Amino acid sequence: MELAINGGTSVRSKMLPYGQQWLNDDDINEVIQVLRSDFLTQGPKIAEFEAVVANYVGAKYAVAFSNGTAALHAACFACGIEQGDEVITTPITFAASSNCALYMGAKPVFVDIDDQTYNINPDLIEAAVTPKTKAIVAVDFTGQPVNMDKIKQIADKYNLTIIQDSAHSLGATYKGQKVGSLADMTMFSFHPVKHITTGEGGMIVTDDADYAKKLKLFRSHGITREDIAEDKGPWYYEMTALGYNYRMTDIQAALGISQLKRLDEFVDRRKALIEMYNEEFQHLDVAITPFQLADTDSSWHLYILRLNLEKLSADRKQIFKALQAENIGVNIHYIPVYFHPYYQGLGYEKGLCPIAEKWYEEVITLPLFPKMTEDDVRDVIEAVKKVLSYYIFK
Repeated sequence: MELAINGGTSVRSKMLPYGQQWLNDDDINEVIQVLRSDFLTQGPKIAEFEAVVANYVGAKYAVAFSNGTAALHAACFACGIEQGDEVITTPITFAASSNCALYMGAKPVFVDIDDQTYNINPDLIEAAVTPKTKAIVAVDFTGQPVNMDKIKQIADKYNLTIIQDSAHSLGATYKGQKVGSLADMTMFSFHPVKHITTGEGGMIVTDDADYAKKLKLFRSHGITREDIAEDKGPWYYEMTALGYNYRMTDIQAALGISQLKRLDEFVDRRKALIEMYNEEFQHLDVAITPFQLADTDSSWHLYILRLNLEKLSADRKQIFKALQAENIGVNIHYIPVYFHPYYQGLGYEKGLCPIAEKWYEEVITLPLFPKMTEDDVRDVIEAVKKVLSYYIFK
């Protein structure tokens, strides 16, 4: 069958995105109720959303933010990261995971990935620790939790804070514990392609009361009405730190509360779609399906197929374009962070994490979201097989 990129007929007539939100009438009605209420922001829905998320993941405190990046920035503030400190993280993530260190004047230190899980390789972390190291931003890439046991051992040994970047893993578990109950602070993202959405939004959950207090301070200009020595009037407040306006609105929170009721349904749906993919792709000689670490239960934010390019006559770029021509909205997650020009300007050089760099040349993200139909999945499978069989060395 002729590829669409060469003039043939595409598998689909309309582009299938790689990710997409799923809103129902309940979600919409919850937002409408807020729009008709007295509070569009700084109202009661924020605390309500924080409480239901904290309860779901088994954390004592939750602090909502305008987005996940703001939440990571706040986490770095809360644990006292300062100018000259170092923060260890993975290169295979969205830039926010390391940018949060830069915001505080700290230096991101990139540690290579595990060749099977694609998460940060915990066996390489200790060698990257220096007297300047303050924290580890451990990213649950694709929804698979990091090897928290090994990371905790290192963090405890060197008195480091663990910030778990769980933008991909709301609803996932590690050794029977929900993500959100494992690290010193855990960040969730509520962007439309994530497991639940608030449009934009993020949250930090923690069991540490001091962290929670600092997080709340940071998201609201560093301004507080608490712990003021002298009663100067009911209007009085003080700015005690340099914070930001990183607040979530009640509109967003209302949507999040409604969406959270369907989280388990969304995760189960993702797993069902994954089973269809794995059943069809696990025997492909030219591609590798995702590996799952023992005792983890991924919430499957992304499905990544790794290509065996040695057996294909095309590179990843050509295969990517061919799949797009079939109207399959493939994507790449992610370009190694230190490849970006800004990081190159800071002195980071290619070759720093060779496993991650090789991996980056070989992977493609396939569409995956709960609203997908089984016919959508079959279209993706057909397109992948069509394209790969065309380019396989005969």
